[in-house]
Amino acid sequence: MNVTHYIGFDVHKKSVSYCVKTADGQMVEEGRLPATRAVLRQWARRRAEPWRGAMEATLFSGWIYDTLRPFAVELQMGHPALMKAIGASKKKNDKLDARKIADLVRCNLLPACYVAPVEMRELRRLLRYRNLVVAQATRMKNKMSGLLMEVGAPYNKQRLHGKKYFDELLDSLEEVPASVKDLLRLSRGALEMFEATQQQLLGRLRQEPRLAQRVILLKSIRGVGEVTALTWALEVGEPQRFSSVGRAVSYCGLTSALDSSADKQQRRPISKQRNAHLQSVLIEAAKLAPRWNPQLAALHARELERGNRNRATLAVARKLVAYLLAVDRSGQPFQIRGPEAAESEKEEAA
Repeated sequence: MNVTHYIGFDVHKKSVSYCVKTADGQMVEEGRLPATRAVLRQWARRRAEPWRGAMEATLFSGWIYDTLRPFAVELQMGHPALMKAIGASKKKNDKLDARKIADLVRCNLLPACYVAPVEMRELRRLLRYRNLVVAQATRMKNKMSGLLMEVGAPYNKQRLHGKKYFDELLDSLEEVPASVKDLLRLSRGALEMFEATQQQLLGRLRQEPRLAQRVILLKSIRGVGEVTALTWALEVGEPQRFSSVGRAVSYCGLTSALDSSADKQQRRPISKQRNAHLQSVLIEAAKLAPRWNPQLAALHARELERGNRNRATLAVARKLVAYLLAVDRSGQPFQIRGPEAAESEKEEAA
C-alpha cells in the first residue's frame, strides 16, 4: 500500500534541502541535493511513494519547480510574503526550513501562490526585459539632456532625440569640450540600440499566436494600448484566478493596506505587496486613458473635483482593471453597460 509523502524543499542557488514526512508528521527522510536538473530528476525517479511537495517562490524556484513537477502528485509554490514565519524563528537553517515547509504541506496550511505555465513565463520574461530596455533608454535620454545642461549648450527639448536634429546640434555646438561631444555620441548610439532592441522584443510578442486574439480583445477598451494589453495578459496569466475585481485591484497594487482591530480600521499607504510591473504600466495608462475614453474621463473629472490628482489617477487605474478583467474573462470585445449604452442604442434606433 502506497502512503502519500509530504516533502518540503528549501531551494538555493547551488543546493536544495528537502524533508520527507508522512501525514501524521513522522519524518521519513531528509537531505541535501546539488541544484542541478540531472540530480533532481534522478532523486525524483527513485521515490517509490507518491508525494506532494512545496517550495518558497524565489529567483531560483522556477526551473526547480519545472524539473520536479512531472514526478509529483502535486507541487506548489509558497507565497514568500506570507511565509515570513519561517524566517521569524530564533533558530533558522536550511534543514529546519525544509521541515517547516513539509509541515505546511502536510497540514494544508501552505499559502500557495499562482504559478504560470512555462510558455507564459517565457513570454513574460521577454516583456519584462523589454521594460528594462525602455528604462535604460530613458536614462540615456536624461543623460544627454544633462550633459548639454552641464556645459550650457542651448537645445530644443522636444526635438533632441530626433536623429537629424541631433546631428545638426552636434555640428553647431560651440565652446563645448570634445569629451562632451564624444559622450553625447556614445549616448546616442546606446539609445538607438535600446530602441531597436525593444522594438525587436515587441515584434516577437506580436507574432505570438497565443497572445494575438487576447490582445485584440483587450485593446477594444478605449485607452488601452498594446503594451498595457500585453502586460495585463502576461502578468495576470489566467483571469479566472481572481474571484472578484477587488482581488485583481489588490494584486495590481492599487489599494491601500488595511489595519483592522476590534472596531477600529486604519488605512495605510499603497501596499508594497503587489505586481510591480503591472502597477507601473496601469498607472501610466491611467494618466493617458481619459484622453481617449469618455467614461474614464468623467471618472477622472469627478475625482479631480475632490482636489487630489493622484487619487484621480488611482481611481482611473482601478476602473481600468475592472474593464480589463471583464473583457479577459468573457472573451468578448468591450461594450458599455448602463445608461450610456441605453442612450447610444436610442440614438441608433432614431
